[in-house]
Amino acid sequence: MARGGAGDRAIARLERAVELLERGDARGAASEAAKAKALAPRSSAVREVLGLALYGQGRWREALSEMQAYRRMSGRFDQNHIIADCHRALGHPERAVPLAEEAISARGVPLAARAEAVVVAASALADMGRYDQALGLLRRVRTREDIAGPEVLRVWYVTGSVLARAGRPEEAAREFRKILRHDPNAFDTAERLAQLA
Repeated sequence: MARGGAGDRAIARLERAVELLERGDARGAASEAAKAKALAPRSSAVREVLGLALYGQGRWREALSEMQAYRRMSGRFDQNHIIADCHRALGHPERAVPLAEEAISARGVPLAARAEAVVVAASALADMGRYDQALGLLRRVRTREDIAGPEVLRVWYVTGSVLARAGRPEEAAREFRKILRHDPNAFDTAERLAQLA
């Protein structure tokens, strides 16, 4: 992981970066993670945390570089949604879809990361005016109306947004109402529903 005796120092920096990231201090986390990277440039964990911290600051190009390095080093697809969202933010929505497909079909990708990859890719398709494809992708995340964790609420919210953009307000309203039944304070759902009325 690290050169010479730098391992312990790299781990300490990385732990501090994670702590700062959890507290919402992306700038401080990026600073600590960059110091960890100087000590352990081949650590996938360091590159992941640095990428997440840069992403948290909206530094898309740098975040993309670090997250791609993380993926290469780790062989994992659990941060594909971050990579996809960076591409989208940089004006390349078409690059988001293959990344979502990869995350959906890869083993060991947690449900939340898979759902988020779908959400990002569907939003990218909607950006390109490909609403039916976006909705088809969102429907690949199996949901039940009686059970809804945070990732399901996000899928319903983006589905509602895509339907609204596609000029299908009644169907959009139905999606937003599903969210409100589970969490009346989720996102700006109540506001979106009022706009559709």
